[in-house]
Amino acid sequence: MSNCRAGSGPGDRLAALRRFAVAITILNVLGHFVLGFEQSWAQPLVALATAYGVEIVLEAMGAWSERRPLQFLGGWRTVVDFLLPSHITALAIAMLLYANDRLWPIAFAAAVGVGSKTLVRVPVGRGVRHCLNPSNTGIAVTLLLFPWIGIAPPYQFTENLDGVGDWFLPMVIILSGTFLNTRFTGRLPLILGWLGGFLLQAYLRSRFQDAAFLAACLPVTGMAFLLFTFYMVTDPATTPSAPIAQLAFGASVAAVYGLLMASHVVFGLFFSLLAVCSARGLGLAAIAAFRAWERSCADSASPSPVPIAPASVLEMAE
Repeated sequence: MSNCRAGSGPGDRLAALRRFAVAITILNVLGHFVLGFEQSWAQPLVALATAYGVEIVLEAMGAWSERRPLQFLGGWRTVVDFLLPSHITALAIAMLLYANDRLWPIAFAAAVGVGSKTLVRVPVGRGVRHCLNPSNTGIAVTLLLFPWIGIAPPYQFTENLDGVGDWFLPMVIILSGTFLNTRFTGRLPLILGWLGGFLLQAYLRSRFQDAAFLAACLPVTGMAFLLFTFYMVTDPATTPSAPIAQLAFGASVAAVYGLLMASHVVFGLFFSLLAVCSARGLGLAAIAAFRAWERSCADSASPSPVPIAPASVLEMAE
Protein backbone atom coordinates (compact mmCIF):
# COMPACT_ATOMS: atom_id res chain seq x y z
CA MET A 1 0.00 0.00 0.00
CA SER A 2 1.27 3.47 0.61
CA ASN A 3 4.89 3.67 1.54
CA CYS A 4 6.11 10.57 2.28
CA ARG A 5 5.58 13.63 0.63
CA ALA A 6 7.89 14.75 -2.12
CA GLY A 7 10.41 17.12 -0.79
CA SER A 8 9.98 15.91 2.76
CA GLY A 9 13.01 14.56 4.54
CA PRO A 10 13.89 10.97 5.36
CA GLY A 11 12.41 11.46 8.83
CA ASP A 12 8.94 12.17 7.43
CA ARG A 13 9.16 9.19 5.08
CA LEU A 14 10.18 6.89 7.90
CA ALA A 15 7.44 8.26 10.17
CA ALA A 16 4.88 7.63 7.43
CA LEU A 17 6.10 4.08 6.87
CA ARG A 18 5.95 3.32 10.58
CA ARG A 19 2.39 4.63 10.90
CA PHE A 20 1.17 2.82 7.80
CA ALA A 21 2.78 -0.38 9.05
CA VAL A 22 1.20 -0.04 12.51
CA ALA A 23 -2.22 0.75 11.02
CA ILE A 24 -2.29 -2.22 8.65
CA THR A 25 -0.95 -4.55 11.36
CA ILE A 26 -3.69 -3.52 13.79
CA LEU A 27 -6.32 -3.96 11.07
CA ASN A 28 -5.08 -7.47 10.30
CA VAL A 29 -4.99 -8.51 13.95
CA LEU A 30 -8.48 -7.12 14.55
CA GLY A 31 -9.65 -8.69 11.31
CA HIS A 32 -8.67 -12.21 12.33
CA PHE A 33 -9.70 -11.92 15.99
CA VAL A 34 -12.73 -9.62 15.88
CA LEU A 35 -13.97 -8.54 12.46
CA GLY A 36 -14.35 -11.90 10.75
CA PHE A 37 -11.63 -12.23 8.11
CA GLU A 38 -12.19 -15.31 5.96
CA GLN A 39 -8.48 -16.05 5.40
CA SER A 40 -6.50 -18.29 7.72
CA TRP A 41 -3.78 -17.00 10.03
CA ALA A 42 -1.26 -18.91 7.94
CA GLN A 43 -1.77 -16.67 4.93
CA PRO A 44 -0.51 -13.36 6.41
CA LEU A 45 2.35 -15.24 8.06
CA VAL A 46 3.34 -16.81 4.73
CA ALA A 47 3.03 -13.44 3.01
CA LEU A 48 5.29 -11.80 5.61
CA ALA A 49 7.90 -14.56 5.45
CA THR A 50 7.97 -14.41 1.65
CA ALA A 51 8.13 -10.62 1.49
CA TYR A 52 10.90 -10.40 4.09
CA GLY A 53 12.89 -13.13 2.38
CA VAL A 54 12.61 -11.61 -1.11
CA GLU A 55 13.48 -8.14 0.22
CA ILE A 56 16.59 -9.39 2.02
CA VAL A 57 17.79 -11.53 -0.90
CA LEU A 58 17.36 -8.72 -3.42
CA GLU A 59 19.13 -6.27 -1.11
CA ALA A 60 22.03 -8.70 -0.65
CA MET A 61 22.32 -9.15 -4.42
CA GLY A 62 22.16 -5.40 -5.01
CA ALA A 63 24.76 -4.64 -2.35
CA TRP A 64 27.09 -7.29 -3.78
CA SER A 65 26.74 -6.04 -7.38
CA GLU A 66 27.11 -2.37 -6.41
CA ARG A 67 29.88 -3.04 -3.85
CA ARG A 68 28.12 -1.19 -1.05
CA PRO A 69 27.14 -2.06 2.55
CA LEU A 70 23.84 -3.78 3.25
CA GLN A 71 21.08 -1.30 4.12
CA PHE A 72 19.78 -3.38 7.01
CA LEU A 73 23.03 -3.48 8.96
CA GLY A 74 23.15 -1.43 12.17
CA GLY A 75 20.98 -3.06 14.83
CA TRP A 76 17.44 -4.35 15.19
CA ARG A 77 15.84 -0.92 14.64
CA THR A 78 17.58 -0.60 11.29
CA VAL A 79 16.35 -4.06 10.30
CA VAL A 80 12.78 -3.20 11.29
CA ASP A 81 12.80 0.08 9.36
CA PHE A 82 14.30 -1.66 6.33
CA LEU A 83 11.51 -4.24 6.28
CA LEU A 84 8.62 -1.77 6.74
CA PRO A 85 7.75 -1.49 3.00
CA SER A 86 7.68 -5.27 2.51
CA HIS A 87 5.68 -5.61 5.75
CA ILE A 88 3.00 -3.27 4.39
CA THR A 89 2.96 -5.01 1.01
CA ALA A 90 2.63 -8.48 2.52
CA LEU A 91 -0.23 -7.64 4.88
CA ALA A 92 -2.14 -5.75 2.19
CA ILE A 93 -1.93 -8.74 -0.15
CA ALA A 94 -2.89 -11.26 2.52
CA MET A 95 -5.82 -9.10 3.60
CA LEU A 96 -7.27 -8.38 0.14
CA LEU A 97 -6.61 -11.58 -1.84
CA TYR A 98 -8.77 -14.65 -1.32
CA ALA A 99 -7.29 -17.99 -2.41
CA ASN A 100 -9.41 -20.27 -0.21
CA ASP A 101 -7.02 -22.39 1.90
CA ARG A 102 -4.10 -22.27 -0.56
CA LEU A 103 -0.90 -20.60 0.60
CA TRP A 104 1.28 -20.52 -2.53
CA PRO A 105 -0.84 -17.86 -4.37
CA ILE A 106 -0.33 -15.52 -1.40
CA ALA A 107 3.41 -16.23 -1.41
CA PHE A 108 3.50 -15.69 -5.19
CA ALA A 109 1.71 -12.34 -4.93
CA ALA A 110 4.01 -11.16 -2.13
CA ALA A 111 7.10 -12.15 -4.14
CA VAL A 112 5.80 -10.35 -7.25
CA GLY A 113 4.92 -7.23 -5.28
CA VAL A 114 8.27 -6.93 -3.49
CA GLY A 115 10.26 -8.04 -6.53
CA SER A 116 8.63 -5.44 -8.79
CA LYS A 117 10.40 -2.68 -6.83
CA THR A 118 13.76 -4.01 -8.00
CA LEU A 119 12.90 -5.46 -11.40
CA VAL A 120 10.79 -2.58 -12.78
CA ARG A 121 12.61 0.72 -12.30
CA VAL A 122 12.69 3.86 -14.43
CA PRO A 123 15.01 6.90 -14.47
CA VAL A 124 13.74 9.77 -12.32
CA GLY A 125 15.94 12.83 -11.96
CA ARG A 126 19.50 11.69 -11.36
CA GLY A 127 18.57 8.22 -10.15
CA VAL A 128 16.07 5.43 -10.72
CA ARG A 129 12.87 4.57 -8.90
CA HIS A 130 10.28 1.81 -9.01
CA CYS A 131 7.09 2.86 -10.79
CA LEU A 132 4.64 0.07 -9.90
CA ASN A 133 2.67 0.06 -6.65
CA PRO A 134 4.04 -3.09 -4.98
CA SER A 135 0.96 -4.46 -3.21
CA ASN A 136 -1.35 -3.57 -6.09
CA THR A 137 1.04 -5.17 -8.59
CA GLY A 138 1.18 -8.41 -6.61
CA ILE A 139 -2.61 -8.54 -6.39
CA ALA A 140 -3.27 -7.60 -10.02
CA VAL A 141 -0.70 -9.99 -11.51
CA THR A 142 -2.03 -12.85 -9.38
CA LEU A 143 -5.62 -12.12 -10.43
CA LEU A 144 -4.56 -12.01 -14.09
CA LEU A 145 -2.60 -15.28 -14.02
CA PHE A 146 -4.95 -17.29 -11.81
CA PRO A 147 -8.62 -16.52 -12.60
CA TRP A 148 -9.87 -18.82 -9.85
CA ILE A 149 -8.40 -16.47 -7.21
CA GLY A 150 -10.55 -13.57 -6.13
CA ILE A 151 -10.72 -10.60 -3.81
CA ALA A 152 -11.72 -11.06 -0.18
CA PRO A 153 -15.47 -10.64 0.30
CA PRO A 154 -16.40 -7.11 1.39
CA TYR A 155 -18.52 -8.30 4.31
CA GLN A 156 -15.52 -9.83 6.12
CA PHE A 157 -14.40 -6.42 7.39
CA THR A 158 -17.61 -5.88 9.36
CA GLU A 159 -19.04 -9.39 9.51
CA ASN A 160 -18.96 -9.53 13.31
CA LEU A 161 -19.98 -5.90 13.82
CA ASP A 162 -23.43 -4.41 13.98
CA GLY A 163 -25.08 -1.12 14.82
CA VAL A 164 -22.51 1.57 15.56
CA GLY A 165 -19.65 -0.79 14.67
CA ASP A 166 -20.76 -0.87 11.03
CA TRP A 167 -20.12 2.87 10.87
CA PHE A 168 -17.24 3.16 13.32
CA LEU A 169 -14.66 1.10 11.39
CA PRO A 170 -15.15 2.88 8.04
CA MET A 171 -14.91 6.24 9.81
CA VAL A 172 -11.63 5.17 11.44
CA ILE A 173 -10.24 4.21 8.02
CA ILE A 174 -11.35 7.52 6.48
CA LEU A 175 -10.09 9.73 9.33
CA SER A 176 -6.76 7.93 9.78
CA GLY A 177 -6.19 7.79 6.03
CA THR A 178 -6.98 11.48 5.65
CA PHE A 179 -4.58 12.38 8.47
CA LEU A 180 -1.73 10.24 7.09
CA ASN A 181 -2.16 11.55 3.55
CA THR A 182 -2.38 15.14 4.74
CA ARG A 183 0.47 15.08 7.24
CA PHE A 184 2.94 12.70 5.60
CA THR A 185 2.27 11.86 1.95
CA GLY A 186 0.67 15.10 0.70
CA ARG A 187 -1.61 13.10 -1.61
CA LEU A 188 -5.00 14.71 -0.93
CA PRO A 189 -5.17 16.17 -4.50
CA LEU A 190 -4.72 12.64 -5.82
CA ILE A 191 -7.56 11.36 -3.63
CA LEU A 192 -9.80 14.18 -4.84
CA GLY A 193 -8.91 13.43 -8.46
CA TRP A 194 -9.67 9.75 -7.96
CA LEU A 195 -12.99 10.31 -6.14
CA GLY A 196 -14.12 13.02 -8.56
CA GLY A 197 -13.20 10.85 -11.53
CA PHE A 198 -14.99 7.88 -9.98
CA LEU A 199 -18.22 9.82 -9.64
CA LEU A 200 -17.84 11.15 -13.18
CA GLN A 201 -17.35 7.68 -14.69
CA ALA A 202 -20.37 6.44 -12.74
CA TYR A 203 -22.46 9.27 -14.19
CA LEU A 204 -21.22 8.65 -17.74
CA ARG A 205 -21.94 4.93 -17.46
CA SER A 206 -25.43 5.68 -16.21
CA ARG A 207 -25.94 8.13 -19.07
CA PHE A 208 -24.60 6.08 -21.97
CA GLN A 209 -24.74 2.46 -20.77
CA ASP A 210 -28.07 2.32 -18.98
CA ALA A 211 -26.30 1.54 -15.72
CA ALA A 212 -28.03 2.78 -12.58
CA PHE A 213 -26.00 5.67 -11.12
CA LEU A 214 -26.40 4.50 -7.52
CA ALA A 215 -25.39 0.98 -8.50
CA ALA A 216 -22.28 2.32 -10.23
CA CYS A 217 -21.41 4.23 -7.05
CA LEU A 218 -22.00 1.23 -4.80
CA PRO A 219 -18.29 0.23 -4.49
CA VAL A 220 -17.74 3.46 -2.50
CA THR A 221 -19.54 1.85 0.43
CA GLY A 222 -17.12 -1.09 0.63
CA MET A 223 -14.08 -1.36 2.87
CA ALA A 224 -11.93 -2.51 -0.06
CA PHE A 225 -12.68 0.78 -1.82
CA LEU A 226 -11.76 2.81 1.27
CA LEU A 227 -8.50 0.91 1.77
CA PHE A 228 -7.67 1.34 -1.92
CA THR A 229 -8.46 5.07 -1.78
CA PHE A 230 -6.59 6.02 1.39
CA TYR A 231 -3.84 3.40 1.63
CA MET A 232 -3.05 2.07 -1.86
CA VAL A 233 -3.59 4.54 -4.70
CA THR A 234 -1.81 7.24 -2.67
CA ASP A 235 1.59 5.47 -2.58
CA PRO A 236 4.01 8.45 -2.80
CA ALA A 237 6.83 6.39 -4.31
CA THR A 238 4.80 5.54 -7.42
CA THR A 239 2.65 8.66 -7.88
CA PRO A 240 3.47 12.23 -8.96
CA SER A 241 4.26 14.97 -6.44
CA ALA A 242 2.84 18.12 -8.10
CA PRO A 243 -0.83 18.76 -7.15
CA ILE A 244 -2.01 19.10 -10.77
CA ALA A 245 -0.20 15.91 -11.75
CA GLN A 246 -1.77 14.17 -8.75
CA LEU A 247 -5.25 15.23 -9.86
CA ALA A 248 -4.51 13.91 -13.35
CA PHE A 249 -3.16 10.63 -11.99
CA GLY A 250 -6.22 10.02 -9.80
CA ALA A 251 -8.61 10.96 -12.60
CA SER A 252 -6.73 8.65 -14.98
CA VAL A 253 -7.15 5.70 -12.62
CA ALA A 254 -10.87 6.46 -12.45
CA ALA A 255 -11.11 6.76 -16.25
CA VAL A 256 -9.44 3.38 -16.81
CA TYR A 257 -11.64 1.88 -14.12
CA GLY A 258 -14.73 3.20 -15.91
CA LEU A 259 -13.57 1.71 -19.21
CA LEU A 260 -12.94 -1.66 -17.57
CA MET A 261 -16.36 -1.63 -15.92
CA ALA A 262 -17.99 -0.67 -19.22
CA SER A 263 -16.21 -3.66 -20.76
CA HIS A 264 -17.42 -5.94 -17.93
CA VAL A 265 -13.91 -6.59 -16.58
CA VAL A 266 -13.92 -7.50 -12.89
CA PHE A 267 -11.41 -6.30 -10.29
CA GLY A 268 -11.18 -2.97 -12.10
CA LEU A 269 -9.72 -1.14 -9.11
CA PHE A 270 -6.48 -3.09 -9.16
CA PHE A 271 -6.14 -3.42 -12.93
CA SER A 272 -6.74 0.31 -13.47
CA LEU A 273 -4.01 1.32 -11.02
CA LEU A 274 -1.58 -1.17 -12.57
CA ALA A 275 -2.34 0.21 -16.05
CA VAL A 276 -1.86 3.86 -15.05
CA CYS A 277 1.34 3.15 -13.09
CA SER A 278 2.70 1.22 -16.07
CA ALA A 279 1.82 4.04 -18.49
CA ARG A 280 3.44 6.59 -16.18
CA GLY A 281 6.56 4.43 -15.95
CA LEU A 282 6.78 4.19 -19.73
CA GLY A 283 6.35 7.96 -19.96
CA LEU A 284 9.13 8.60 -17.45
CA ALA A 285 11.41 6.20 -19.31
CA ALA A 286 10.63 7.92 -22.64
CA ILE A 287 11.35 11.36 -21.17
CA ALA A 288 14.66 10.15 -19.75
CA ALA A 289 15.62 8.61 -23.10
CA PHE A 290 14.70 11.82 -24.96
CA ARG A 291 16.77 13.96 -22.59
CA ALA A 292 19.73 11.60 -22.95
CA TRP A 293 19.39 11.86 -26.74
CA GLU A 294 19.29 15.67 -26.48
CA ARG A 295 22.47 15.70 -24.40
CA SER A 296 24.17 13.37 -26.86
CA CYS A 297 23.24 15.62 -29.79
CA ALA A 298 24.45 18.72 -27.92
CA ASP A 299 27.78 17.06 -27.14
CA SER A 300 28.32 15.94 -30.73
CA ALA A 301 27.38 19.37 -32.11
CA SER A 302 29.84 21.29 -29.92
CA PRO A 303 33.13 22.05 -31.80
CA SER A 304 36.17 20.02 -30.80
CA PRO A 305 39.05 22.09 -29.37
CA VAL A 306 41.96 22.61 -31.79
CA PRO A 307 45.21 21.31 -30.25
CA ILE A 308 47.98 23.92 -29.86
CA ALA A 309 51.38 22.83 -31.02
CA PRO A 310 54.30 23.18 -28.58
CA ALA A 311 56.67 26.14 -29.01
CA SER A 312 59.52 23.93 -30.17
CA VAL A 313 57.44 22.60 -33.01
CA LEU A 314 56.45 26.10 -34.06
CA GLU A 315 60.08 27.19 -34.10
CA MET A 316 61.07 24.25 -36.28
CA ALA A 317 58.27 25.11 -38.70
CA GLU A 318 59.62 28.63 -39.04
